[in-house]
Amino acid sequence: MDPITAAALAALAGGLGGEAGRQAWQGLTALVRRPFGRAAAEGTEDGGAPQVGSGELEVAALAENPGDPVRAQALATALGVRAALDGEFRRHLEEWWQRAQAGSGGGNVHNSISGGTQNGPVLQGRDFSSLTFNMTRTTPPSDRD
Repeated sequence: MDPITAAALAALAGGLGGEAGRQAWQGLTALVRRPFGRAAAEGTEDGGAPQVGSGELEVAALAENPGDPVRAQALATALGVRAALDGEFRRHLEEWWQRAQAGSGGGNVHNSISGGTQNGPVLQGRDFSSLTFNMTRTTPPSDRD
């Protein structure tokens, strides 16, 4: 499994990636709230609670402040520890991570301009939002003197 980076978790928590990112974050939150698998429950304390955290506190903390790298790293660590102790969680986490990476589009961009001369700005890139062009039309200078 590719490691889930703190930066990726912070980006998802901060809403980057639009709708796909929001859905990925919701999927992670739901996954973390699942109870521990049987294998992990065997290493429990006297009260039956797992000896490690589920990651719920770390998810909530990062959701409150997505820009905090310490909170993002705490969540990445909690996910890694839980995955190491709970094989069922690890499988679900791997599936979630693969879907999250596929939904991000991988950063591929293909821009193409055709149709002749463009009369105005041409913006090439990916994932633009809330752009405004305030342009005034000017008369081109005359070639006559």
